Amino acid sequence: MVARLTRRRLLAGIAGASSLGLLLAGHRRFNTAIAADMSAAGKGYPSAPQPPAGADVVDVDLIAKIRRQQFLPPPAGQSDLATYDDAPGIRVIRLQHGQWLRATLHNALDEHTTVHWHGIRLPNGMDGVPYLTQAPVRPGQSFTYAFQPPDTGTFFFHPHCDTTTQLGRGLAGILIIEGDETRKSDADLICAYRDWRLKPDGSFDAFMTDKGAATAGTFGKIATMNGSLLPYRADLPGNGDIRLRILNIDVTRIMEVGVEGADAWVIATDGNPITPVKLDTWKLGPAMRLDLQLRAPAESGAKVRLINYFAAQPVLLAEFSAAGKPLERPAFTPAALRPAQLAPLDPAKAEQQPLRLSSAGSASQSGRVTMKQNKPADIVLPNGEVLHLADSLCLTPNTFWALNGEAWPDRNHQNMPPPLFTLAKGKTYVIEVNNTTSRQHPIHLHGHTFKVLESNSQTILPHLADTVLVAPNERVKITFVANNPGNWMVHCHIIEHQETGMMGYFRVA
Repeated sequence: MVARLTRRRLLAGIAGASSLGLLLAGHRRFNTAIAADMSAAGKGYPSAPQPPAGADVVDVDLIAKIRRQQFLPPPAGQSDLATYDDAPGIRVIRLQHGQWLRATLHNALDEHTTVHWHGIRLPNGMDGVPYLTQAPVRPGQSFTYAFQPPDTGTFFFHPHCDTTTQLGRGLAGILIIEGDETRKSDADLICAYRDWRLKPDGSFDAFMTDKGAATAGTFGKIATMNGSLLPYRADLPGNGDIRLRILNIDVTRIMEVGVEGADAWVIATDGNPITPVKLDTWKLGPAMRLDLQLRAPAESGAKVRLINYFAAQPVLLAEFSAAGKPLERPAFTPAALRPAQLAPLDPAKAEQQPLRLSSAGSASQSGRVTMKQNKPADIVLPNGEVLHLADSLCLTPNTFWALNGEAWPDRNHQNMPPPLFTLAKGKTYVIEVNNTTSRQHPIHLHGHTFKVLESNSQTILPHLADTVLVAPNERVKITFVANNPGNWMVHCHIIEHQETGMMGYFRVA
């Protein structure tokens, strides 16, 4: 049930990974003063729940480490990638719905890290946000996450501190919860897109720049699908029913995906089932996912192409070829997935809550944003304990963005800031996300699945999601039942925006 998604050997000289205890060079150092007297679980933080007796548990080890790989062809040197596994490629975990996942993170980096399980409605203590839900996992320490995913679908996992660097180096994995299909697919393919900030010699360029952080982000130079240089290539069973799980796991890039060579149908958004709708194109900001269903061509060698249209010229992401003797299948009709099991919404009693996206400083005559300087100070744990000298990994020197007028980490981290808003457990809420900036922002809510309702500037197909892409001057309404208690992050998933202010948390109590 635990797999690895390896990249195809499209380049000469690609070598296997080796286990070298290398340092993460060129980024902010771990401040040991923050966690000097903290246990691995952390004072005042919950530990992993114990699965009940007789539970079907899948045990996984995730070893976060720098591993040298020949990512670019010679004469480029090897690249210092951050991965969870010695094997090349991105780690993939597959569970059956109803199983428990017990994942132990072993930190072999030279700085602290955690694992955030993106899109999973799990207990708050397992959400993987340093200082908010757990203590950072320091170098040489381990931490175990245990939960039973309540939903089927396509999800992923990644760090949640110094994310531009750790995710920028590749530290991410994919989590698939199976059991939603009403008709078995003949092929189930992952299509995970991301860029890499690599120089021609194979070393990494700067993961964050002030110019990028204050605008649309710092874009990668090497585009890949499943770790392969574009276009990714794979075979499909001729005349077979195909499921494509498309994930945008880049830190910055926005895509608009479409399919050529076959009619494709959207069957899930951010892992959540949707009544099948024929695909034209669909925009995916960072962290967003889209599941498609299609019938492969019957003719051997016929092509199906996955395209990104959000570019000056369309970009071929992947090319799939029909292969083998055509399968005998009836005329194709899309098969809906089993519906999500969510608490029923109560629109008549829904309470309104604004969420305003803005810049954190004033604009000069040149249009540049005036940055705020942040200095480390104190953090207060949930049990009231004060930790002095805020961890510089979770701070950035400059702040450019804000939520509801509050920038994270504004207030110089003298204390953990209060929640942006508090929601009553079990109550339905409608949040209007109002983007007052000139940039697009994929806004992600932790711990909850919401329904995207409407927009003031475009026609919205109502659908379930955990991340919504909001255009400049757009107001989007989302709704959900606040039935998962705890402190939950809400932030932009363009990671430079997240780490320079567009992040906060809300409380469900």
